[in-house]
Amino acid sequence: MGDGIWRNWAGNVCARPARVVSPASVAELAGTVRAAAEEGLRVKPVGSGHSFTPVAATDGVLVRTDRLSGITAVDREAGTVTALAGTSLKQLNEALAAAGLSLTNMGDIMEQTVAGAIGTGTHGTGRTSASIAAQVRGMELVTADGQVLRCSAQGTAEETAVFDAARIGLGALGVLGAVTFAVEPLFLLHAREEPMAFDRVTAAFDELTAENEHFEFYWFPHTGNCNTKRNNRSDGPAAPPGRVSGWIEDELLSNGAFQLACSLGRAVPAAVPAIARFSSRALSARSYTDIPYRVFTSPRRVRFVEMEYALPRESAMEALREIRKAVEQAGLRVNFPVEVRTAPADDIPLSTASGRDTVYIAVHMYRGTPYREYFALAERVMTEWGGRPHWGKLHTRDRGHLSVAYPRFGEFTALRDRLDPQRVFGNDYLRQVLGD
Repeated sequence: MGDGIWRNWAGNVCARPARVVSPASVAELAGTVRAAAEEGLRVKPVGSGHSFTPVAATDGVLVRTDRLSGITAVDREAGTVTALAGTSLKQLNEALAAAGLSLTNMGDIMEQTVAGAIGTGTHGTGRTSASIAAQVRGMELVTADGQVLRCSAQGTAEETAVFDAARIGLGALGVLGAVTFAVEPLFLLHAREEPMAFDRVTAAFDELTAENEHFEFYWFPHTGNCNTKRNNRSDGPAAPPGRVSGWIEDELLSNGAFQLACSLGRAVPAAVPAIARFSSRALSARSYTDIPYRVFTSPRRVRFVEMEYALPRESAMEALREIRKAVEQAGLRVNFPVEVRTAPADDIPLSTASGRDTVYIAVHMYRGTPYREYFALAERVMTEWGGRPHWGKLHTRDRGHLSVAYPRFGEFTALRDRLDPQRVFGNDYLRQVLGD
């Protein structure tokens, strides 16, 4: 941001903060918040900028967390690890693996910071293992008065209430300084990827979800083709993808060739259906076994914008079929696969899976391609089926809708009123989704 403007990863959000700070400790972070509050400036932390919403945008003090990085404690007896908030998921997982430890589940990218990932509800896919936030066991939260609140589920009633809500806090309750995660001994996952017809996947979705610890699939619009991935624990031995075959699948086809296909589709929209048919057949079946983060995650070098909704599990496949039909009827040209994942119900107030078993449907478009009509169509369908928007991905929902969609919404906003009555951590996005 040499021009004084901060931009997110996708390039669809920008902000011009009054100043940018990079504290190197939680104590420095607390001092930054106190100073900003005394000046009447708002404060927003930012990690890697992987949110597509302006959740981190501010005209006040932008706190970069890159210097708040590293693991500060490992408690093998308790099965926990504490990391500073700006630690990337890549750094965290590499350090955990070196120590013979692992998270139980995670999303499909590693560039996010731990604070950004839990604050917006980042998730992977899992039959019984939930989001990254559901694996949090404690935190250090800098509140609007510049105090450091250490909280967990085992603290006082006040600390427990804050912990409960701040696991997915949208940056509205304070700035995370450190996060303690539950971890387990390092294990192996066997991944099985294979093409499957859309009608077969959607018809057998409940069965596929029940049979596999982690199941997900990608549907290629304008085709009846999907690519599926099943991840299950394995006794080994480890058998990671070969260096050449892995590069062909993950770099050449999933990034290099896909980038060219997206660029061609953006330049010649009429060619998108043919490109989709070609792309959906390019990836072949493969199996491999490796440590968890290498199986859960994939390199994402093709930039895009994204909307994702969390739907009740029992209605998700009907919603997906309706989106497919609506896309074709509208004559849209969609150049990116639709991603479908699952999560069990959890007890976090603003979790998209709060209180119900969930299926996530994510729609994407290549950066620079018109997306509003497609996203509006998908949002209409998913809202009608009871969907909740992902906090870090594009949507148009506001407090009026969200206060009904989340049974514990009022509990969260009441806590916000108590912790940040002056809205030190406020911005336009929070005003939209939480109210003034």
